[in-house]
Amino acid sequence: MTGIGGNVSAQLEAKTTARNAIGEAVPIWEARHTLAGFLDLSNGNARYTAYNAKMQESTHIFLCDYIELPGVTAENSRMRIGGRVYDVLVIDDPMELHEHLEIYLKYTGGQ
Repeated sequence: MTGIGGNVSAQLEAKTTARNAIGEAVPIWEARHTLAGFLDLSNGNARYTAYNAKMQESTHIFLCDYIELPGVTAENSRMRIGGRVYDVLVIDDPMELHEHLEIYLKYTGGQ
């Protein structure tokens, strides 16, 4: 079987924490995997916040070949694609066939 390939390179990052000089927990994002795949828009719009700031919100799906992701979950990860940071909503291995991953993402502009 051949892989699905892709036209986009993405960095999958996982969050850990460290303590700063005054004991506060500080998030540290560590690149865990570089994935080649396809990014597609699922839904999107722009809205204004209570402070008249225009915010872009969109959901996307990233499709890539299957790989094991030990220690990476939707709750502790994000993706960097083309200079943008996306929150990971779901990491899905459809029907657990280990053929490809569908990673559902949310982008909120102005981060």
